[in-house]
Amino acid sequence: MSEVHRFATPMLVEGERLYWDLEAVWTELDATFRRVCASEEVRSISVDSWGVDYVPLDARMQPVRRAHCYRDTRTANMAEQIRRRVHPSAIYAITGVQPQAINTLFQVVADQVITPADYDRTATRLLIADYFNYRFSGQAFAEVSAASTTQVFAPRLMTWARPLIRRLGLHPEQWPPTIPSGTRLGPVQSGGPPVEVIAGCSHDTACAVAAVPAASDGGAWAFLSSGTWSIIGVELDQAVLTGEARMLGYTHEVGFNRSIRLLKNMTGLWVLQECERAWRKAGEAFNYDMLLDEARRADPWPEVVDLSDVRFAARGDMPRRLRRYCQEHSIPVPGSRGAVVRLILESLAEMYRKALRQLETLIARPVRVLHVVGGGARNALLNQWTADRCGCQVVAGPAEATSLGNLLVQAYAMGDLQSPGDVRRVAARSARIAVFDPKGVTSRP
Repeated sequence: MSEVHRFATPMLVEGERLYWDLEAVWTELDATFRRVCASEEVRSISVDSWGVDYVPLDARMQPVRRAHCYRDTRTANMAEQIRRRVHPSAIYAITGVQPQAINTLFQVVADQVITPADYDRTATRLLIADYFNYRFSGQAFAEVSAASTTQVFAPRLMTWARPLIRRLGLHPEQWPPTIPSGTRLGPVQSGGPPVEVIAGCSHDTACAVAAVPAASDGGAWAFLSSGTWSIIGVELDQAVLTGEARMLGYTHEVGFNRSIRLLKNMTGLWVLQECERAWRKAGEAFNYDMLLDEARRADPWPEVVDLSDVRFAARGDMPRRLRRYCQEHSIPVPGSRGAVVRLILESLAEMYRKALRQLETLIARPVRVLHVVGGGARNALLNQWTADRCGCQVVAGPAEATSLGNLLVQAYAMGDLQSPGDVRRVAARSARIAVFDPKGVTSRP
């Protein structure tokens, strides 16, 4: 793989509303596609993106409004609206998705309640990657991996939960037809050479997990997508739509080849990133390798911090918040920068251990290997401490798993790979990985 172009995903702020500037994104995508076609023989393209957000389209397939960002606060009071229509436990029993204000369901109910005229004008809605695949191909579909993030998709049926949508007082006809991962949509319609557009895995996490270099015979492995957020889970054949899974905070998403990911979304390296921002603002000079070296030389921590505490969610003076948390919970207060970094990384490793133990309870088998993908795969210190605390082998890499998974699903759709299993086999042969075995640390119960 080689990177051709990288660009920011810009946002627009209008009053209290927060939108994605998707026209700017489209300009970048289209221009990059044309530039690559001018120098390379391109056979196919596919777009993946984050989940939950969408573009509402009218009967002429024109946007009704800009696409809201999931961080927009208009969904803050929608939980009670939804609860009055259908109880969260009943929704989970069908969709397997935890209720969160960022979910597509919450956003659509907000459309209906706050801007009913826009809701009534909506003929269909496309999630972000599906919208860009539509811009390229002219074909409007919902690929199942992205659809599964909406909280109105039934993973056991692999289609929209239409009876649930009706019970929620929403319109089933506003949701586009669903298609499986790796569907060929036809040639590019926006001009240029006849390149095939593929709805690969529209959800970026699905692409990343498709590229996990796990053994082809399956086995007891879990995945951890490690970055600003941590997404930890296992790949299954069937959803685990139980009350225990719901109470433990696990959700379900669909992956390549109709697989089911039982996973939990947790905080990740965000707290460390905010500490870095605070230190730089204070005039401190350092790089990431220096931080890890300082953490390695710091003393181990007798206790860890619950990084899921709401105080760590927003931007701000994170070193101060960590010190305050330690004071409140009778934990030794970190005095040096290296001690702060070590406390964060050990707290993340402990959070992963607890999540793995919960997963093992839900799937009734032990996890022997944890595959770490994403930017956190480069953090050798965190990976080693995770192996130590979890008592299992950690296999780190690839860091660019989303891009690799996107490419390999395209290769399968184009016939270059003969079976879905070939996607993971080629990923395993292509990825640069590092292996971390647990060292002398007894995993706590």
